[in-house]
Amino acid sequence: KWELEDLSLRYLEPDAYHQIARALADKRQQREAFIAGVTVRLREELAELGIRAEISGRPKHIYSIWKKMQRKRVGIEQIFDVRAVRVLVDSVPQCYEVLGVVHGLWRPVPGEFDDYIARPKANGYRSLHTAVIGDDGRALEVQVRTREMHEHAERGVAAHWRYKESSGADPELERRVEWMRQWLEQQDSAVSPGERVNEFEARNIYVLTPQGKVVELPAGATAVDFAYAIHTDVGHRCRGAKADGRIIPLTQPLVSGQTVEVLTVKAGGPSRDWLNPQAGYLVTARARNRVRQWFKQQDHDQHIQIGRSSLDRELAHLNLPRPDLDKLAPRFNQEDGDELLAAIGRGDLSPIQVANSQLPTVQEDADTAITERARRKAAQVRTGGGHVVVAGVGDLMTHMAKCCKPVPYDEVVGYITRGRGITVHRRDCPVVQKMDAQNRERLIDVVWAEQPQDAAFLVDIQVYAADRKGLLKDISSVFSNANVDVLGVQTQSDRRQERASMRFTVEIRDMDTLSQVLGRLAQLPDVIEVRRQC
Repeated sequence: KWELEDLSLRYLEPDAYHQIARALADKRQQREAFIAGVTVRLREELAELGIRAEISGRPKHIYSIWKKMQRKRVGIEQIFDVRAVRVLVDSVPQCYEVLGVVHGLWRPVPGEFDDYIARPKANGYRSLHTAVIGDDGRALEVQVRTREMHEHAERGVAAHWRYKESSGADPELERRVEWMRQWLEQQDSAVSPGERVNEFEARNIYVLTPQGKVVELPAGATAVDFAYAIHTDVGHRCRGAKADGRIIPLTQPLVSGQTVEVLTVKAGGPSRDWLNPQAGYLVTARARNRVRQWFKQQDHDQHIQIGRSSLDRELAHLNLPRPDLDKLAPRFNQEDGDELLAAIGRGDLSPIQVANSQLPTVQEDADTAITERARRKAAQVRTGGGHVVVAGVGDLMTHMAKCCKPVPYDEVVGYITRGRGITVHRRDCPVVQKMDAQNRERLIDVVWAEQPQDAAFLVDIQVYAADRKGLLKDISSVFSNANVDVLGVQTQSDRRQERASMRFTVEIRDMDTLSQVLGRLAQLPDVIEVRRQC
């Protein structure tokens, strides 16, 4: 190995090679003979003191010297381990005793003594290093350590193969090696290894293809991430996966050591659901970018149709009116309503963003109403955990209508009741729509203002599903995981059609939470339709 490295350096860096060769003055055979003489003399001195020692030495070859000069950015005159001897003894006191013998035989070089026994390196390396002037007037490095220290340095985590062979540090490797070292040290202590597992938990996982190729992915990555890591086309055509021979859900996080097989179709593309962060299909940015790129390449008219379908479905889930897309488009940096729908179809925009786009408009209206209130002395009232602004009217008792249960930021209207203050309805509430002309005269404008962080609103969610065992438990788990409180449940089963109709009254903090809950309910097996109910 050293011969090949020296020859390579001679042709790749001839000037550096010849400069080092001239500085060494003697040939390798002569340096080896010098090391042998030092070894014999030191062994005789230690034998007289009764110290059982193993002594070995080696002359540093030219390529190794050149690489150290490059790493330390020094000249060859500052490289003191061109010739080196290593002494292994039984105990730490003997290390210092050998050090005294070495300094007695040869004159030490000032400033070139390092005590890594008293002050070990960060990786646990321990040894005594000193440089002395040999009998021929040239530098000689001597390393002294116990056999245990040597074993740790050569084969343990303190082995210096990385800084000799690697081009740069790997923080993840160092972190995991440090975890393993501490875990091993805890085996003989009272501390349970599991107590520190979370602190040094791996940030990456390593899974295998059926052919045995190792694929590195971030922790939490799914089979879809794995498919895109193999090849973009494999990711697009992925429809299922096996881990260690068993079918697994595409949203299930993979574990290091698993052998993963991707189940594909002959032709097809990714699902738009994969881009939904709440769905949990994708973790890696690479996979997400590939999916978005695929949708961007599809036909523009098809994007518009897909976007319109996605937006209509989201509006139906939330039971919200369709916004004016042409007026809304500039807010999302789009030219018109068609471009806005195409952006949704391509995956550039989420239908949830557009469905909830009333929020900024309503907030602006709230700010305008607050300014007008300062002028007209309008009242700001807090009702049912909500906060609405009633323009031009002060100090009125208000409450949310139970028929439509408005939540921020539905379009709302106030109805002045007899003796009960103002009832706040959604504008599309059936009760409001059926009012006669006389009652409509009692409607007033109200808008949402800033919401307190702990505000909660009652919402009815309607679920239609195939009747099966465990359905109610699965739905309850969705509410529980989203920290949504269920205040009421109405269920009805049709034995003939094997269908179940379920209505849940829940407390929701905002429209984003409602949208996430509706999306997760729709993903449950056997669920046919989920929507917000008036």
